[in-house]
Amino acid sequence: MQARSALFDLYGDYLRSRGGRAPVSALVKLLSPLGIAAPAVRTAVSRMVRQGWLHPLRLTSGPGYLLTPRAARRLDDAAARIYRTTKIGWDGRFDLLVLEAPTNRRERQRLAAHLAYLGYGRLDEQSWVATRAGEDVDGLLTEAGVRYERFTAAHAAGTPGAMAVVRRAWNLDEIANAYQQFVARQRPLLAAVTVRSGDQEAYAARFRLVHAWRTFLFRDPQLPPALLPERWPGTSAAAFFDRHAARLRPAADRFVEQCLDGANRVARQKGART
Repeated sequence: MQARSALFDLYGDYLRSRGGRAPVSALVKLLSPLGIAAPAVRTAVSRMVRQGWLHPLRLTSGPGYLLTPRAARRLDDAAARIYRTTKIGWDGRFDLLVLEAPTNRRERQRLAAHLAYLGYGRLDEQSWVATRAGEDVDGLLTEAGVRYERFTAAHAAGTPGAMAVVRRAWNLDEIANAYQQFVARQRPLLAAVTVRSGDQEAYAARFRLVHAWRTFLFRDPQLPPALLPERWPGTSAAAFFDRHAARLRPAADRFVEQCLDGANRVARQKGART
């Protein structure tokens, strides 16, 4: 688990609802159970500031960092997809992008990752398709300096044409296998966390669970049910995730509060001595 990715998870899943801010000392304590050392946390924080995701500020408990509006929007969108609070429908139309791909390989890879996150699948080197228009795609392509055209293609759900587009743009067998592996890997880890486990242990297990589930934001375009095979493994995997994320949430929240309160307590003690 990389420190930068873990910080996104931490802010999105725990700190966004607590004002989107935290002192550095608390960030270090909260990522320590994941095996991430303090220097890695500070390096990742500095990088996120340069990239416009975090903003430094002075808290009563010491130096801290606040989510920027851009980061807050991104994390709110991710949370809606992780916990599936937005109902997925389909009006029978595909959003089609035809673009001039960057010549630089690294830039192409970065662009592909961003488009996949927004729910687009690749038809060929220049064409990408999604079952719903990505709200941020115009800004993404404009910022990247990519020339493109955008079209709408209509197909009735369940028709050979619609399914051919889906099969060409996404490897559903690969995504289904990834869901099955997710459950198989997480099940023994989560079974080890019981009511007798400590808050820190529950927090670490839940953090890893959410972190693993979050990777599906880049793998699974969350197609509408009409375009998915019967007995889609993603459905049972989502139920598995929801059940354990909810089960471990109270203990995880207690650990987060403990770390945040500890940072405030240390700051008050330092203030009293000075």
